[in-house]
Amino acid sequence: MIVWINGAFGAGKTSAACELIDLIPNSTFYDPELIGGGLRHLLPQKKLAEVTDFQDLPIWRRLVVDTAAALLAELPGVLVVPMTLLRQEYRDEIFGGLAARRIPVHHVLLSPEETILRGRIAGREEFADDPGHNERSEQWAYEHIEPYRAALEWITADALTIDTSALTPLETAERIAEAVRNGEAGECGIVQTPEPRAETVASGVLLFDEQGRVLLVDPTYKPGWEFPGGVVEPGEAPAEAGIREVAEELGLHLRTAPKLLVVDWEAPEPPAYGGLRFLFDGGLLSHEDAAQLLLPGSELRGWRFVTEHEAAGMMPPTRFERLRWALRARERATVLNLEAGVPVG
Repeated sequence: MIVWINGAFGAGKTSAACELIDLIPNSTFYDPELIGGGLRHLLPQKKLAEVTDFQDLPIWRRLVVDTAAALLAELPGVLVVPMTLLRQEYRDEIFGGLAARRIPVHHVLLSPEETILRGRIAGREEFADDPGHNERSEQWAYEHIEPYRAALEWITADALTIDTSALTPLETAERIAEAVRNGEAGECGIVQTPEPRAETVASGVLLFDEQGRVLLVDPTYKPGWEFPGGVVEPGEAPAEAGIREVAEELGLHLRTAPKLLVVDWEAPEPPAYGGLRFLFDGGLLSHEDAAQLLLPGSELRGWRFVTEHEAAGMMPPTRFERLRWALRARERATVLNLEAGVPVG
């Protein structure tokens, strides 16, 4: 699970988080700020210049979720996340992404009185060797007090609010730990079991080697192997989603549009979301192309080409049935309509 510590810049989130990991067994400190720092080296300056806050970059929000899932796969237990979230739609996107991976979030707000908050901001010296950086950081914190005030209505409705005006970081951590233990800081509503009709649309792409074996990937955030793919984004065509997911997951840019093999309806049976699942034929992957595949470490552990028989022991049953019928459709040069992995019509 995740304990997400929200609050204004300068509210003491990081200090409390550092104390909290000593109070909650099997807990790990996870600061999404590091992802923003990494993107500074990964993205072109033109892209970075489009925003004034890393949170406005969709890639940052996606990586926050993917990295959390990867950390919990590697270090099962609790992630303690000190991160200011002031935009409700970003909260929805990030917590919703965690919900898709069945990662519960306990949301806590640190809320000192404003005069005390301003005093803490003025007293911070994060960069002792860079006074200019300290000044910019201080100015940033002051400028975000008003957006913080504006966000309090939705944050306080969602999170357990703790007045830290008279609390030390250790006392704050003890208060959070107790609230998590006794259920006062319960799971966020957004990460509870979805409504029965919360279907999604997802696209997968089958890629084959010269021996006719199919490529499977091993995701960090859920059990079992699967084909490359993911959820279709709003306004996106299913085939386009498959092309995008292959590029994002494998670093492979398909030269031609993939051909549809199966459409599978998966009923919404909690905890599964259900919805439409498309499987496309991405064609032959040459030995040279396979050697160039790149995996996002936060999302995928590995990949391999497998036979149909091998796939049966690696994939969840419904997913394997979808693959099995997709292979039959490929052999027959046709498209099959499935429901829960069974042909209909």
